[in-house]
Order: sequence, then structure tokens, then C-alpha cells
Amino acid sequence: MLSHVGSNDILPATVHLLYSEWLPQSGEELRDFPLFIQRVKFFPDVAEHEAVTDVLLPLK
Repeated sequence: MLSHVGSNDILPATVHLLYSEWLPQSGEELRDFPLFIQRVKFFPDVAEHEAVTDVLLPLK
């Protein structure tokens, strides 16, 4: 899991980081399930730059 803080506009970069850097270095294997996104704090409850989104990869 990785917590992304900030605008949704840069969320794809966070997901790319997980797949391109963290996953190969971790030695983990993906399961045959989609990525899971969980909104923890989001606009309008918090300012957009303070929004928190957890990104979870389904691992074996």
C-alpha cells in the first residue's frame, strides 16, 4: 500500500511508481485482480492538496 497525498491529477504518477519501481524491487508477485483505490480524505472535506488516497496492489 502507498498513501498518495495531493491532487488526483498526479495520482497516475503514484500508480506508475508502484508498478515500475517498487514492484520489481520488492520481489512480490501480483495476483490476477485489479488495483484497489481507497479514498481516505477527500475534497470538500479537506483541501485538494491535503487529500489522501491509498493505492493497494493485490499481491500473492
